[in-house]
Amino acid sequence: MVFELAATLPWLVPGSVVALAVSILASGRVGAWLGIHRILAAFLVFSLGVILAGTLTPYRGGGGLPPDALRTCDFSRTWLATPRDLGSTDDAVINILLFMPFGFAVGTIPASWRKVAVILLAVALPFAIEGTQLFAVPLARGCQAADVVDNLTGLVIGIVAGWPVSWWNRAARRRPAPR
Repeated sequence: MVFELAATLPWLVPGSVVALAVSILASGRVGAWLGIHRILAAFLVFSLGVILAGTLTPYRGGGGLPPDALRTCDFSRTWLATPRDLGSTDDAVINILLFMPFGFAVGTIPASWRKVAVILLAVALPFAIEGTQLFAVPLARGCQAADVVDNLTGLVIGIVAGWPVSWWNRAARRRPAPR
């Protein structure tokens, strides 16, 4: 499945390498701004970069979209993926899994106005991605409401999984330093 995905998204691997480099370089500043450890900050930036590399790069599978599908958006599924949806195609599973690490990293941010801002931007991200796929015809990508729902599902699962880490971070900061 990974090799098939990399074959249909030729910029996924190079984009992920760039995301790794950027995450390493930016981790100190991002971590300080968000009040999280540098490693969590690197994970946040890297997972965002992988999302962008996987969703905003040209699609090479299946010969692209038919001309009547360009500049349209598929609203045939606007609800959570059912077990049948998850079993019938890899698309829903990939879209959920793609956003879970990013959501986890967002969930680790301690409660603050910055966390609220990052969550709002993270929620807007799937809509921005699908809008870009709708209007950027050279990408040969399709706009699908189901992708937004699946991305938001992965984001929420990740945030909920990361939330206990933010509590631990807050408790660790309150503890007096050993003498």
